[in-house]
Amino acid sequence: MNAAPHLPALLAAGETRLSAEQIYPRLFDAILEQRLPPGSLLPEQALGQAFGVSRTVIRRVLGRLCDQQVVVQRPSHTAHLAAPDPEQARQVLSARRLAETTLITLAAQRARPAQIRQLRQLVERERQHHESGERCAAIRLGGEFHLKLAQVAANAPLARFLNGLVPMTSLIIARYESPCCEHCAWEEHAAIIDAVEQGDAEAALGLMHTHLDRLEDKLDLA
Repeated sequence: MNAAPHLPALLAAGETRLSAEQIYPRLFDAILEQRLPPGSLLPEQALGQAFGVSRTVIRRVLGRLCDQQVVVQRPSHTAHLAAPDPEQARQVLSARRLAETTLITLAAQRARPAQIRQLRQLVERERQHHESGERCAAIRLGGEFHLKLAQVAANAPLARFLNGLVPMTSLIIARYESPCCEHCAWEEHAAIIDAVEQGDAEAALGLMHTHLDRLEDKLDLA
């Protein structure tokens, strides 16, 4: 396990103190960019210094990442980043497919116009980051799209289950994605929204299967 006594600079010059909600995406992006390698220790004091906040704020951020299985924390131990191996990655992807194929059918039956607008706004942000070359931010936002879609489905137990799989999938993509991959997830997300908006559960399910197939195909798990 890697120690991380000197974390990368995570607070820009001149910034005021950040909230836990502002720190979460920055820390997650640093993880996806592998500025913090898999398995790295995450001392609360060092993170607090990197972000210029108290350990209490850092605990809230780490708690959220623990719920999402991106960070592992045991009592009386320093938190550390998860480091999924290829077999764990396959298991996560298999479990995720089982959940998503049920949730997408429910979402197509229950989506409201305001929710469709929120999904489109999220995908637009994903597109902007992708086209700006901000790969890891695009990956994170792509994961958030799937979690928002689960909220639309209005099945709380399944949504909580997916919440422990999607962020881990983002970590898996960042670690195992083939460097020659040109897959644009945001385009597939936009097509899924169109089917959900039309209430076409069959089309939405087919698009979700295709999307997950392509996600798995771009990973080098050999």
